[in-house]
Amino acid sequence: MTEHTTERTAGNTTPRTPETDPLESRRQVLYWRLLARLFDPEEQSTLESASLAVVEDIGLPSALLDPQASVDSIVQRHPALAAEFDGLMTPDSDSDEARDRAAEVRRAALVSKVLLNVFASGSGTVTAGQLARWQSDAGWLERALGCRPGELRGGRAGGRSAGPGVSPTGTGGRGTAPDLGRLIPAIGPELGAIEADLVKRMQLREVLADPGLAAQLTPSMSLIEQLLRDKNNLSGVALANAKDLIRRFVDEVAEVLRTQVEKATVGALDRSVPPKRVFRNLDLDRTIWKNLTNWSPEEERLYVDRLYYRHTVRRTTPQRLIVVVDQSGSMVDSMVNCTILASIFAGLPKVDVHLIAYDTQALDLTPWVHDPFETLLRTNLGGGTDGTVAMALAQPKIAEPRNTVVVWISDFYEWQTEPLFESMVAIHRSGAKFIPVGSVTSSGRGSVNPWFRERFKDLGTPVLSGHIRKLVHELKTFLA
Repeated sequence: MTEHTTERTAGNTTPRTPETDPLESRRQVLYWRLLARLFDPEEQSTLESASLAVVEDIGLPSALLDPQASVDSIVQRHPALAAEFDGLMTPDSDSDEARDRAAEVRRAALVSKVLLNVFASGSGTVTAGQLARWQSDAGWLERALGCRPGELRGGRAGGRSAGPGVSPTGTGGRGTAPDLGRLIPAIGPELGAIEADLVKRMQLREVLADPGLAAQLTPSMSLIEQLLRDKNNLSGVALANAKDLIRRFVDEVAEVLRTQVEKATVGALDRSVPPKRVFRNLDLDRTIWKNLTNWSPEEERLYVDRLYYRHTVRRTTPQRLIVVVDQSGSMVDSMVNCTILASIFAGLPKVDVHLIAYDTQALDLTPWVHDPFETLLRTNLGGGTDGTVAMALAQPKIAEPRNTVVVWISDFYEWQTEPLFESMVAIHRSGAKFIPVGSVTSSGRGSVNPWFRERFKDLGTPVLSGHIRKLVHELKTFLA
């Protein structure tokens, strides 16, 4: 379909096609260059020279066309561009057509820069500096999509793609925001896949052995996965740097998860305990309502003879939380998130937390549950999956079923399906709360064995898969 616009004069309206519109032609040049560079690293001299002319003519720095220049470096030299990159690919309500069309050319140049820096990741060995630059550019892409840096990169699944659906003949403008709304959930795993590929292409042991290079690394799930897999082969300075990166990442994730856990309160209000008479507990609405009989119409003044305060003390029952995590290769993201989550719940009053990790062998990590860093250092990622060995450790811990919740995190691709499922049915029928979880990641993307999925559904305990907030909500509901 040919795209048409109109040009209004005092007395008539004439159609104007993209072929005769210089602004549209400029935008097309920039997007054709974007596609050419995404699919072929070799420069197309005609597109490069035409794009350079467009960029210079609209007053943007030529460094936007330099594949070696990061967005950070461009913004440092031209600080005013930072505001343009923020929200670059989110809806805009401008109604002035001429201004919009001119702005679209400028926007095309900025969008092309961000997408090329992120999705044209090249090949060959990657240095610590290159990984850090890519992570920074990925953060700018997330900002352009209206997200916080790092927000979309929680999921580590999915393949590679050329980019989020930029079409040289479509509008490509802010009017495509509804399409972006559907694409954003898929972009996170794609970014994660690229990041994981970059980490694999690094000479990680050599980088960790050099304090200067190690300092350039920014912790990410892909990097932490590689460090946990390789930790037994590291020593000295390299091991110390690896531990520092793991601890930094754990602290960052813990801060986010702790906020989510603390958003909901645990337990019902205990009204047998008098409220503390402090200003922050003052119930102003109730105080006014109860004292309305003291209103003086003549003086137009309300006399308060009693103050009312909110109850804040909550009644809690001792609860036991047993978290069983599959630590096989496909569940690394969940292992990291759930280890941190278990430590947070372990810090709540009257919550007794137990943590078990398993592949073909099971490991009781309960003694270290309060310290996710130490817990992760004791994991052994990879290998097969045999949930029956974990069940043998978990079942004896269920002393009071009515006050116990068992969270089982796995993709449930098991060697011994029937015996394991029967044991899970027994836990459910004992009165304990059983929550099967297929994925606990920032993106919620994961695969679950259909055999288990259907049987859990029939049992009335459907598999919980999705954002980690879902698991937090389920646990808070049970512990309330």
